[in-house]
Amino acid sequence: MSEPTTQRLSPSGHVDTFARENLPPFEDWPVLVGLDSLGYPERLNASVELIDTTMAAHGSDRPALIGVEQSWTYGELAAVVQRAANVLVDAGVVPGNRVLLRGPNNPWLAIAWLAVVRVGGVVVTTMPMLRAVELEKISDIARVQFALVDHRYLEEWQGTWSFHGVTIPFGGPSDDDLVARCRVASTVNVAADTSADDVCLLAFTSGTTGNPKATMHFHRDVLAIADTFSAHIVKPTADDVFAGSPPIAFTFGLGAVVIFPLRVGASTVLLEAASPPALLEAIPEYGITCLFTAPTAYRAMLPMVPVADLSSLRRCISAGETLPAATWQAWFDATGIKLIDGIGATELLHIFISASDDDIRPGSTGRPVPGFIAEVVDEHLMALPAGTPGLLAVRGPVGCRYLADDRQRVYVRGGWNITGDVYEIDEAGYFHYLSRADDMIVSSGYNIAAPEVEGALLTHVAVAETAVVGIPDIDRGMLVKAFVVLQSGFTADPSLAHELQDHVKATIAPYKYPRQIEFVDELPKTATGKLQRFRLKEITSDGG
Repeated sequence: MSEPTTQRLSPSGHVDTFARENLPPFEDWPVLVGLDSLGYPERLNASVELIDTTMAAHGSDRPALIGVEQSWTYGELAAVVQRAANVLVDAGVVPGNRVLLRGPNNPWLAIAWLAVVRVGGVVVTTMPMLRAVELEKISDIARVQFALVDHRYLEEWQGTWSFHGVTIPFGGPSDDDLVARCRVASTVNVAADTSADDVCLLAFTSGTTGNPKATMHFHRDVLAIADTFSAHIVKPTADDVFAGSPPIAFTFGLGAVVIFPLRVGASTVLLEAASPPALLEAIPEYGITCLFTAPTAYRAMLPMVPVADLSSLRRCISAGETLPAATWQAWFDATGIKLIDGIGATELLHIFISASDDDIRPGSTGRPVPGFIAEVVDEHLMALPAGTPGLLAVRGPVGCRYLADDRQRVYVRGGWNITGDVYEIDEAGYFHYLSRADDMIVSSGYNIAAPEVEGALLTHVAVAETAVVGIPDIDRGMLVKAFVVLQSGFTADPSLAHELQDHVKATIAPYKYPRQIEFVDELPKTATGKLQRFRLKEITSDGG
């Protein structure tokens, strides 16, 4: 591992200095390691690197973006991104302006992302499912001045009362639509002369507490996640075809279906509808080789695998929630493909602990991705021995920088990114996820990790999904309660609840079994598909 990088900033290429002015002070940054070995120059534009530099290395005729109705080669992509960049410049965008993007995954959303970065703008990514009140918070925090919005998603955006900037729709029939304006725009565009450490992306946390945070990412960060996790774990080639379900607004999805394929000259299939059945249909239709989705989706696909054609698949990557060993084994047994698990964070842009191929240990997240270091520490940031639960602490070539937010000092302590996850390391150096720091259930003096109980329940044939929380109890301090969504064909009754309890007792230590089980039709989740445990806790505390 290389020496820590000295904290300094190069001369900015931004005319609008809002982003740089709102970076946290250096003393609150995490220590960066592994950055010097990546060798990025001082002047860098991530869009140019992902298109122009890649095209120079692999040719202009290779397929790049594939959509349901239209596809682009790298040469065609370069031309349309330059046209879109000129539309943005004509609209008044200058380097450093914040440009909000809103829409489902499709090629034009990716083109918009690349065009904003090319002109030196700061992309503000938003989930297409967000409502006006949520968009209002994001727009206010980021001081958004421009917006590129899929014409089908304009209504909620137009409901934001404080935005007074310029909105350009895309994908619709109007003359002011980005697509129409690109047809008559010039294909000659000089990219902004940005610094490698100019901010190009504001990615918001999912806001499960109701108060979102904007994470700030540089041009070099966009490339760093491709040159670490993707290069060393996914190991893509120019012949790969990427696809997945996570939205581009979710940094897991941004890397999966935009940054990683374009970095190596591969192609990416951008699907608006990416349900498990749709993904299975798309795999043979497009020859998909690298698939990214969440454990829930892999579980949902399992019953359909016997009649699906997965012959083109060589890589399946899972993230967004913990991957139970039972799900890993079931997918491997059904497909012969070893699921790549990983943990990442919006604050660090993408995955930093993972493993692939023969390095995979089912039930373990993996080991630090090359370029990163990680430890399990106590509340004083002292490293803990193997087998001892503690807080996950990470350092790498990327790190947390919140936009003007006091919570920076909570996430970054002693130069470490403290992710809020409870882990333990085994003797072989593999990291095992236990829970979020506030999800650990302490019952009768025992520490019980909710995901471990969930993993045990998921091995029962009747369980489709489950979530486990701790509820207050006078005698034990807390009790373990499970919310269970059943597979079709099973009836929610007390006898099945007892059967599930006995199953958990037989699968893991008996004291961990859920003393209460409530059958529900669905579990509360964020727009990115992450379980919202706090809502279940609220329901329980309210007596619901």
